[in-house]
Amino acid sequence: MLLVCRFATTPDLLARARTALELLTTADGCLGGELGRSVDEPDRWVLTVRFASVDAYRRALSPFPVREHVVPLLSEALADEPATFETLLRAKAGSVEQHESLRA
Repeated sequence: MLLVCRFATTPDLLARARTALELLTTADGCLGGELGRSVDEPDRWVLTVRFASVDAYRRALSPFPVREHVVPLLSEALADEPATFETLLRAKAGSVEQHESLRA
């Protein structure tokens, strides 16, 4: 599962995103995350975090420190597009692996 949240620049975005990544990446089933800034529009940022499953994502949002620090940050993401995606293709070293959709 992939979480993708886009943000406009705020004075404390970098520090808040660092805290979010520290908290989320300690959760079981979190495969890693990153924050990036747009090359074309430097006031736009994207936070991406990968999880092994939808359940792992939901469990990662449960602890109190996450609800205190991460959930408020995620609520400030630009909301004109969806933020959570299931992974259907994964590639590494030229090899592509296809996964079944979890959608019924």
